[in-house]
Amino acid sequence: MIPILVLAAGSSRRMRGGDKLLETVAGEPLLRKQARIALATGHPVFVALPDKAHPRQQAIAGLNVTALAVPEAAEGMSGTMRGAVAQLPDAPAFMMILGDLVGLETGDLMAVFAARDTHPDHLIWRGATTAGKPGHPVIFDGSLRPKFAELRGDGGGEALVNPLRQRTHLTPLPDNRARLDLDTPEDWAAWRKGQT
Repeated sequence: MIPILVLAAGSSRRMRGGDKLLETVAGEPLLRKQARIALATGHPVFVALPDKAHPRQQAIAGLNVTALAVPEAAEGMSGTMRGAVAQLPDAPAFMMILGDLVGLETGDLMAVFAARDTHPDHLIWRGATTAGKPGHPVIFDGSLRPKFAELRGDGGGEALVNPLRQRTHLTPLPDNRARLDLDTPEDWAAWRKGQT
């Protein structure tokens, strides 16, 4: 089994007091939707949170997921990745998805899992836009796990991913689902207007 890590430990600063991961999508908090689509793959799901008492914990209550407290998240995305990956169980690979990618569906995760099976000579497999821009979800080969301990700053995994472009397989996903994140109240308002 390949663990799936939902990154949900960010501060949501650009929401100006709101929490984008608790915004309602199809009648439920976005974070709960993300956890559910991950669970539907049949793989074990882990959710990175700032701490176990965070309000986001309530959004995933009752789901068969493991919450990971990641105090390193205060440092930024790299801290979140470093702290969360260190807590994942040993596995041949692991998948990451961003908690705020509102358009992702279970089929998108399964497409990237399938790419790992059909292109086993790569080290990274990731979703992309139809135009080929890399996004999420991302599967990392287990051999890369020690490199996450070296991540610093708010650059996320780019310092790790960029040197491995030739060993990265991109899987185009419909629309802009691999990259569609909504960071501000205005983003959410525009997206909701487009859903009606």
